[in-house]
Amino acid sequence: MSAEFSIDVEPERDLVRIAMSGFFTPADIADFLEERRKAHLRLHCARNQHLTINDLRGMKIQPQDSVAEFQRMLGAPEYRSRRLAFVIGPTLARSQLSRALSGRDARCFQTVVEAEAWLFSATPSGEIRAA
Repeated sequence: MSAEFSIDVEPERDLVRIAMSGFFTPADIADFLEERRKAHLRLHCARNQHLTINDLRGMKIQPQDSVAEFQRMLGAPEYRSRRLAFVIGPTLARSQLSRALSGRDARCFQTVVEAEAWLFSATPSGEIRAA
């Protein structure tokens, strides 16, 4: 399955919604980064004050070079979210995500509803953990 992604922005909520599925090549990641750049231009909030929810339930196990690229992408300070939530299924991709998120304040959830509830709550996060 080839890579697919969508990025939607809700400027009134300072929210970026991402869905990613399939198997990502370096070219797919480059395409994603360009679309993310364009999406962030539509936000009205200050830099790094947005919230992000990323639905990865359709992601396949990725090659190590793609995992490394995702890790670099998540570490880029110019697109860092105030809060970052991932919706993931019970697959091996969860362990790859944990490696890619090294050093990030993010949480993983099984449903979009749970992820949104955390994103918009006032409770600070401390670590990556499944809800």
